[in-house]
Amino acid sequence: MSAKAPRRYHMISWVAKRYNIHPQTLRLYEREGLIRPARSEGNTRLYDEATCERLEFILTLTRDMGVNLAGVEVILRMKDQIDALQAEVSRLAEALERELAKKGGVAREHALVPRPYHGLVRSEDE
Repeated sequence: MSAKAPRRYHMISWVAKRYNIHPQTLRLYEREGLIRPARSEGNTRLYDEATCERLEFILTLTRDMGVNLAGVEVILRMKDQIDALQAEVSRLAEALERELAKKGGVAREHALVPRPYHGLVRSEDE
């Protein structure tokens, strides 16, 4: 039985130093809705790993690819939609697999029957 590891959070000063950006830039990204750090009871911004990964993606777009913040917003929105669609497709595939198993169907990994190559193409001898 494996317990989930507790989430690690970092304060704005740690994140700013780690990614070599000014804390005001992080606050701007939050105001623009590009990142959503959690808040402590004292209202301190707390950045988890998922938020840091999203920040890395934003920094790649802005620093390495020259994308402006409006472009970043559009790209992030599309990425979020794609991620949601992929999750939905995975849920549907799992539901389909369960339904197929209930009906006694063949699981996807066993759906194809191996056949030697020479049996796939008719030869002159046949």
